[in-house]
Amino acid sequence: MIEVRRVAGDDPLDFEVVVREGEGETRHHVTISREMCERLTAGKHTPEACLEAAFRFLLDREPKESILGRFDATVISRYFPEFERELPRYLSRS
Repeated sequence: MIEVRRVAGDDPLDFEVVVREGEGETRHHVTISREMCERLTAGKHTPEACLEAAFRFLLDREPKESILGRFDATVISRYFPEFERELPRYLSRS
């Protein structure tokens, strides 16, 4: 289960994301700009849905324990160049 909670509404938007799988959980502090969220979702999804989809994308590629504890969403593409191309598929499952 992925739980996304906004902790600040400025720009960039500030979120706490909790990932629960099996018996464990991880917590992540993630920022994303309004512009990036708008671009990634074509304005069709909330920032929360965008980050939930981003975490599903990440979890398909690495265990929750390998996801950085604190990061800006822009770094995902540095590690996974296919992120922006693949995200719409994950958004369609939200």
